[in-house]
Amino acid sequence: MIPGCGGSTEFDSVGKRESSDSTAESAAPAPRPAITPNDNPSDEIPPVKDILAKYNGRIKHGPRSNDRLKINSVGRLKDVFNDSNRTQLVFAEALGIRPIHSLYDAWHTSRPLIHIKSNDYYLVDSLTHSLPFLVPEAAALLKRIGANFIDSLGSRGADGYRIKVTSLLRTPSTVRRLRRVNINATDSSTHQFGTTFDLSYVKFACADSSRTINQEDLKNLLAEVLYDLRQNQDCLVKFERMTGCFHITTTH
Repeated sequence: MIPGCGGSTEFDSVGKRESSDSTAESAAPAPRPAITPNDNPSDEIPPVKDILAKYNGRIKHGPRSNDRLKINSVGRLKDVFNDSNRTQLVFAEALGIRPIHSLYDAWHTSRPLIHIKSNDYYLVDSLTHSLPFLVPEAAALLKRIGANFIDSLGSRGADGYRIKVTSLLRTPSTVRRLRRVNINATDSSTHQFGTTFDLSYVKFACADSSRTINQEDLKNLLAEVLYDLRQNQDCLVKFERMTGCFHITTTH
């Protein structure tokens, strides 16, 4: 069993320590940015305190490591979540921005990008191969996934965990660098359109290192959340075994 949190070093989806997103692409932002903050990209998503209020009295503040969560299996993950890059690329090209080449370009896109920062719904890992931006639809989807995960966790009598985002918007140059170390990376990466993000299923953000939830339970709980959204045609998902993440593209 792998603890959901604790003193272990966090790694990105390609197995390297991430440093700072400013190292991915460096350039001074424009004075009049098109980028907007991600304070509330989807107004209908309630605050976390309101989500957990539904389960007041049932939350056990995180089971001990020998306790297990009740999981509703969605099936073999590599078979259930097998949306190819080619399929995801159709939606990415239709909904996303034109690929950019620098951080400076991110401030001059034809439509606003959302600056993705850690919040109550998810934690953004340090980024070396991507920039912290998404198109509004993808930003709203990410927030929805985070909220649904917290809700699902609360319904099982636990709290204190958030999903971890390991990759966001990539440029052609970061894609080329990533291909050297990541077997799943491709020249036609959907990450270049701002419609796609990766969520780790081996690392989750935890508020208290003395409390642990079985990592397999957390992974499969996140799978439940993604399965429901995919069934509702809100996203496409690829289970990436080698890099330990779900690769997700918004569909509207």
